[in-house]
Amino acid sequence: MSRTESLTLQTVVGFLDFSLGGGLIKGEKLIEFFRSRFVDMPISELPLPFAAVATDLQTGREIWLQEGMVSDAVRTSIALPGLLTPVEREGRWLVDGGLVNPVPVSLCRAMGADLVIAVDLNSDIVGKHLRKARASKAATPANPEGAGETMLARIQSGMATLGIASSKATNNRPSMLEVLASSINIMQARITRSRLAGDPADVLIAPRLAEFGLMEFHRAAIAIEIGSRATKPVLQQIDFLLEK
Repeated sequence: MSRTESLTLQTVVGFLDFSLGGGLIKGEKLIEFFRSRFVDMPISELPLPFAAVATDLQTGREIWLQEGMVSDAVRTSIALPGLLTPVEREGRWLVDGGLVNPVPVSLCRAMGADLVIAVDLNSDIVGKHLRKARASKAATPANPEGAGETMLARIQSGMATLGIASSKATNNRPSMLEVLASSINIMQARITRSRLAGDPADVLIAPRLAEFGLMEFHRAAIAIEIGSRATKPVLQQIDFLLEK
């Protein structure tokens, strides 16, 4: 079992260090877990080229993170607006690179890649939080499948505890968190489609991940299996391209 597969729901809930400014979660506990469980080193010392993408909150520019520690680049690139607080880097406030380039094929080309195998995580996400909310309401307490759907409720409870505007959905109206997450998903899906049309990858893998929430790291084993199934159909194509 890998380190991510051993995570439990309780462990993930422990990552939720709530914040009153810039985002719902500070992200300090999450990135500290990353540093303690994975190899963290300067990007320049990695055996393979690496870069992450962020967005300049003031200018909207796409920022390529190719220097500094791996953990710092990862934390910056996952600063989803409204959820994780922005990161200050060289005098700029940076957030999730998915706002401008969710599947950064262009970055890979610029780094010299001859063959780009891209993974599109946005192919099935539009409306997923609203679908999950409906499924969660329909699940009974005795249903083990429903047990994994409590993450959103726990986050909403934390928001209410912090005094943030009412987070509970009423009369089937989506909650504030559901509206925010679904809006970002729609935006990222449309941007992904546009960017890939202009700069397509050589091979595109598109796992169906609509059933997963933003912070459901404890379900890694299921996500890995879905990714494996999505990759198998293109393995022959990858082999062919590598042999050219």
